[in-house]
Amino acid sequence: MTIGFVMAEGRGATDIILSQLAARLAMQGVRLAGVVQTNTDRPQDHHCDMDVQVLPAGEVFRISQALGAGSRGCRLNPDALERAVIGVEAVLDAQTDLLIINKFGKHEAEGRGFRETIARALELDVPVLMGVNGLNLAAFQEFAGDLPVQIPATVADLERWVSESCKLALAG
Repeated sequence: MTIGFVMAEGRGATDIILSQLAARLAMQGVRLAGVVQTNTDRPQDHHCDMDVQVLPAGEVFRISQALGAGSRGCRLNPDALERAVIGVEAVLDAQTDLLIINKFGKHEAEGRGFRETIARALELDVPVLMGVNGLNLAAFQEFAGDLPVQIPATVADLERWVSESCKLALAG
């Protein structure tokens, strides 16, 4: 069972790195499952729109809700997130080379979201790579125990980890 995680500095940086990695891996024929996130700035608001795409080339779900400029609550649309989870579950199988999850977030920390998907991947002996932020690091470590390995936040380092963890010969 293999779990790698990345924590990049800067708003949206982990999303960008994981999206770039997924694109490179897909071009090399790596069989992917999971989600990557794209953030789109909203000029009228200090928040962004958050969309996740089900890998390898599946549906895109808007997982954020526009709650207004003055809102302070969680903007996550739990229904959209759960539909993305269902999409990932539909493609995850024993032939999957790698499961990528954009973030072990609040829902996963509370026992929902992609938590069961991650456990299923590990049961299938599929390596898991995910983003983690500081707010959810303790919950992630409690969930994953001694399994996770933190990987430097560069596409090259992540590609090297994937090559070793998935036992794949990737073009550098």
